[in-house]
Amino acid sequence: MANGKMSSITALIALAAVAVALSAPGAALGQSAASPDPTDAGKAVFKRANCFGCHKWHGNGGGGYGGDALSLRKTELTREQITETVACGRPGTGMPFFTRGAYDTVNCYGMSRQDAGGQMPPEANTFLRATDIDVVASYVIAHIKGRGEPNYAECVSFFGDTSRVCDIYKTPAEPNANSAAGAGKAQ
Repeated sequence: MANGKMSSITALIALAAVAVALSAPGAALGQSAASPDPTDAGKAVFKRANCFGCHKWHGNGGGGYGGDALSLRKTELTREQITETVACGRPGTGMPFFTRGAYDTVNCYGMSRQDAGGQMPPEANTFLRATDIDVVASYVIAHIKGRGEPNYAECVSFFGDTSRVCDIYKTPAEPNANSAAGAGKAQ
């Protein structure tokens, strides 16, 4: 009987340890406490769908394959509007739609393909699932919308630290404070 109680206690302790391990985010999967950015999936979609072909990696927009893309940094669109724009494109512009069946089986701005007529946006080269559109909207909101000018850290975050593309964003080293103090005394 004592052995039965002991194995029950041992089983309970083991069960508690498993519960604690599973409740710690990432611990049960062998991940570190510092988890990756949850919008990394959105960045991957931004790259795969070639959003940066028109909006550029930094989202400032400008000339691209589809024309003069708007700045995502300066956009005032809400998350829902960004999602709809990616899904349905922008009628009358070069912004393509990324949802299969847009304007046919999927309602876009309350219009059918016939309603859009000559204003029908182009079809993207890659169709995205609703989850892909959702994560790319999250990425735009978290990392692009409302940001100032692009900087080195953002560039490295997008391309990685081995890309020379980011070199143009490096700031020159500031003068040594001791040298400046010594130069002031010499005068």
